[in-house]
Amino acid sequence: MDIECTDRRIGDMEILTHEVTAWTRRRNDDEKKINWGFTSENANEKLSKHYV
Repeated sequence: MDIECTDRRIGDMEILTHEVTAWTRRRNDDEKKINWGFTSENANEKLSKHYV
């Protein structure tokens, strides 16, 4: 699991933009995947009570 930039406060939008861009580029270059904890069917079942 990647945990980055969670141990500090990012002071301004320029630094935030730079950090997010670098993180995104690195994740894409490494072809990282997201391991979702549930399927859309599971989500629909669990969250159906919140839908109108």
